[in-house]
Amino acid sequence: MKGKRILAAVSAAAMLLAQTAVLPQTVSAADDTQDDWLHVEGDKIVDMQGNEVWLTGVNWFGYNVGSQVFDGVWSQNMHWCLGLIADHGFNLLRVPMSTQILLQWKNHGSEGPLVKVNTYENPELTEEGVEGGTPKYSLDIWNQAVEWCKELGIKIMIDIHCATTASNGHQLPLWYDSSYSEDDWVEALEWVAETYKNDDTILAIDLKNEPHGKPEEGQFAKWDNSNDSNNWKRAAERGAKAVLDINPNLLIMVEGIECYPDFSRGADWSTPSVDYAHYDEPSKIFGAWWGANFRGVRDYPIDLGKYQKQLVYSPHDYGPEVYKQKWFYLEESKTFTRETLLDDYWRDTWAFIAEEHIAPLLMGEWGGWVDAEHDKTGENVHWLQEIRDYMVDMHIHHTFWCFNENSSDTGGLVYDNFGVWDDVKYDFIKSAIWQDENGVFISLDHRRPIGANGQSLSDYYGGGNVHTTPKETTTTQPDLTTTQPYITTTTPDDTTKQPVGDTKWGDVDDNKAVDVADAVLMARFCAEDKEVKVSAQGKQNADVSGDGDLTTDDLSKLLLYLANMLTAEELAP
Repeated sequence: MKGKRILAAVSAAAMLLAQTAVLPQTVSAADDTQDDWLHVEGDKIVDMQGNEVWLTGVNWFGYNVGSQVFDGVWSQNMHWCLGLIADHGFNLLRVPMSTQILLQWKNHGSEGPLVKVNTYENPELTEEGVEGGTPKYSLDIWNQAVEWCKELGIKIMIDIHCATTASNGHQLPLWYDSSYSEDDWVEALEWVAETYKNDDTILAIDLKNEPHGKPEEGQFAKWDNSNDSNNWKRAAERGAKAVLDINPNLLIMVEGIECYPDFSRGADWSTPSVDYAHYDEPSKIFGAWWGANFRGVRDYPIDLGKYQKQLVYSPHDYGPEVYKQKWFYLEESKTFTRETLLDDYWRDTWAFIAEEHIAPLLMGEWGGWVDAEHDKTGENVHWLQEIRDYMVDMHIHHTFWCFNENSSDTGGLVYDNFGVWDDVKYDFIKSAIWQDENGVFISLDHRRPIGANGQSLSDYYGGGNVHTTPKETTTTQPDLTTTQPYITTTTPDDTTKQPVGDTKWGDVDDNKAVDVADAVLMARFCAEDKEVKVSAQGKQNADVSGDGDLTTDDLSKLLLYLANMLTAEELAP
């Protein structure tokens, strides 16, 4: 009976709100799939209420290389791995994919290579739901991953890593190849936007990983106002607008290119580059890591028209163990510093966008080895510290490369066949993960905390629980034979710690505003939804009937207020 009364009240309120049309559209329904969209204000990324957020995530590849699933699921439980990512505070998962696999899913095409899933470790990913069963179709497995990310408080960014699925597909310079055209790429982008437009778990798209190439190589990405087929600026604007016409709430990541001519010295897009990694011959071409050159933004900024508030520029940066670029080496016996990196490379290549407050930056890839076997001189650790601290100081968003241990030039955050967390590497980057003054990680989800050690976005901005010391992270894999690991959807019940202060009637989530989100939270609380926790202050705010309890009577009164049928004075008991 109680559930029916609540549904009736919510239904009546929906009719009233539709008739009066007086509320901002911050929450669409009694679910929470539309309240976490983000947009840009100046050089900040903010939520729908204008609160600044910090995207601090990690990459996990596999869908781009032919595995038809995340790499490592051939040996470990996928849910457990996602739990590791969430429990260590990463609030965004960048997932490399290909145009090919997205069109395969759109057209319900065949898998190609076998899905690389250990079904004894992942019985929930089989058709039969049993150990050793038949793997589900890869799209169904992906959608299960999306659902688990939602439960764990992880948001997702789809990255079009390559056109054709291949382990070396990222080495091809453009967003199209001989098998998949630019139109195919746009079609794949549109399918993602349409398929997930009602689920803010997927809140960003990286249009293309690392456009690159040098003029003398035949195929290369350029950046200007031309209609040339290899003009990345033109293509990025086309792809972004195709996506945003379908879902205007998605964040769009635009990466840079590799080479940019020094027009002041007479160079143009036909000028060949010399080896700009060394000093032996000056080049008329400014070089960069693949996808990292944003010099074109000064002369030809990306123009998304009415969608400009969804644009984020996304460079990549790596250390000397990936390639010994010239900016890592100064005079003999000296080494690089933050200032030399800025002066010799970062500032003119991509950092000016942050320093001049042009737009937000998200460092889509950064990472590398920290162990003595791979980093014999300690230079890579030095670089990792410099870029980490710069991103923290400048509040640059980022997704670390990577979770996978099978990244040959960087290693990952796990090892021993994806089974053990690398605490040493994690300690180097932990300070760049979004957390409060108590070390409690912060989700990009307003309702779900990030993993077992975190808090929701509403918690952080004053609408939820008081957090003290973060829980100790578990890094050993649980016994998967009897239980499903890492189902973490509730916050700790800390309501006894929440001080009761000034009452703002109707402010159930205690975020100093009264809106539809409060009604949704009150309805779920009255329905005894075990995932919902309301603080002591929130309960006091919600008791608009004045009977000392939180009931459907309070909900009905709040809904009338939201429908503009009661004044603030009439809302109070």
